Amino acid sequence: MKLVVGLGNPGPEYESTRHNVGYLVLDRLAERSKVLFQPATRLGVDVGPRAFSFARLSKVDALLLKPEAFMNRSGDVVQPVMAALGIEPAQGLVVFDDFDLPLGALRIRPHGGPGTHNGMRSIVNALATDRFPRLRVGIGPARTDAARHVLERFTPKERTEIEISVAEAAEAIEDWLSTGDIDACMTRFHSRWNQGKAE
Repeated sequence: MKLVVGLGNPGPEYESTRHNVGYLVLDRLAERSKVLFQPATRLGVDVGPRAFSFARLSKVDALLLKPEAFMNRSGDVVQPVMAALGIEPAQGLVVFDDFDLPLGALRIRPHGGPGTHNGMRSIVNALATDRFPRLRVGIGPARTDAARHVLERFTPKERTEIEISVAEAAEAIEDWLSTGDIDACMTRFHSRWNQGKAE
C-alpha cells in the first residue's frame, strides 16, 4: 500500500490558505478518483491519534491522508498511521506548500531535509528519516512576515494559477502511484513543467 499525505491546518479559518495547498491537491486526487474523505474512525485499524481524514483509492492500493492536527504536529498523525498499516517511508509521498518556490512551481524529490516547513520537520522527526518522496507546490515568496504569508488566501488572479498547479500535482502523484518509480516521475514531469515555463 502507498500513502499520500497532504499537509494543511484544520478548521474553516484556514480553508484555502497558502499553507493548505496539500489539502487542495488531495481534494483534486479524490475528485478525479470519485472517492470521498471519511473520518479516521472508519479506517478500521488502531492508529493512535485519530486526528485525520482519509480516502481509499480503488484503482491502486493507496490511501490519501489529511492530518487534522496543526501543521507542526503532522508527524504525530502520519507516523502511527504508517506503522499501523505497515507502510514504509519510501511508500509514502508528502505534498506541501513552499514559499521558496515561485507561485505555482512544482518540484518532486525522492528524499531530502524538511527545510523551513514545520509540517515536514514534524514528519521527518517522527519517522526518524527523510528518505521519503515529497512534492512541493510553490506559493510565492513572503513579502514581509513568512508566518502571515502562509496563512493568507490566494488572490483571484493567483487562484487561477494555483488551480492549474494543483491539477498538475495530482497528475504527477497519480503517475507515481501507478508506477512506483519516483525517478521516472521526476524526469517526466520536471521536463514538462520546465518546458511550459520556457514557452
